[in-house]
Amino acid sequence: MSDVQSWIKETVTQNPVVLFMKGTAQFPQCGFSGRAVQLLKACGVQNLVTVNVLEDAAVRQGIKDFSNWPTIPQLYIKGEFIGGSDIMNEMFENGELQSLLKD
Repeated sequence: MSDVQSWIKETVTQNPVVLFMKGTAQFPQCGFSGRAVQLLKACGVQNLVTVNVLEDAAVRQGIKDFSNWPTIPQLYIKGEFIGGSDIMNEMFENGELQSLLKD
């Protein structure tokens, strides 16, 4: 496993909620990342860890390889890959996202 893959695995397993996104929670660099942050805030997430994939090309490609998912943002809850903003939106609308984040 490469250093980037090891770092990603460690990050998603040691933090309860991790969002790999373009930009930061305070200043998202794309609409999908901004929407993902809004959804998490609406669920009351306090301890969100964000990783700005625009700062490191190796991480940007590495997270796509790690999850086998081609797009950013990517949400991880308790080490498990949840999906991107479309999936998050769908899960939020039916209450699944809130349930996952409550435990």
